[in-house]
Amino acid sequence: MTSTDTLVVVPPERVTPAGRFATLIATARQLVSFGAIGAFCFLVDLGVYNLLRATVLDDKPIGAKVASAVVSTAVAYVLNRFITFRAERTTGRRETIREGLLFALTNLIGLGIAAGCLYVSHYLLGFTSTLADNVAGNGVGLVLGTAFRFAAYKALVFRSRDARRTKEILE
Repeated sequence: MTSTDTLVVVPPERVTPAGRFATLIATARQLVSFGAIGAFCFLVDLGVYNLLRATVLDDKPIGAKVASAVVSTAVAYVLNRFITFRAERTTGRRETIREGLLFALTNLIGLGIAAGCLYVSHYLLGFTSTLADNVAGNGVGLVLGTAFRFAAYKALVFRSRDARRTKEILE
């Protein structure tokens, strides 16, 4: 923001019900888009992992998983940047690099949330069956990690000052 930019802040009491409804609809659309992209990227992750395991990394499951996670994260970044958060994305080169790094960090934290759920269930609570591990890591952990990522993408990653200023003026 330069010294000539003016930030317009609309007090909460001046936001109209129509403005709130429009914000709710926009958020719902983002959630649907985010979920569809997440499902697609899950399939990318699964496909790349199995392709690598069947070919060049047949004896290296961890390497195949890391590679598939990197590919699916890159696809998720591009799709979320240009579809889900297109109105909030940054435009400058430096800002885009910052956005990409924050996206990667957010995904690592989301992975940590899922792994933490699995750790608590498996090692602290003693639920060691395959079903319990899947419920903790791929059920509870996935839901909590996904909720964190969506909130972090909205609040931290995709935050173009120009887009926010335009939104504030329109509300």
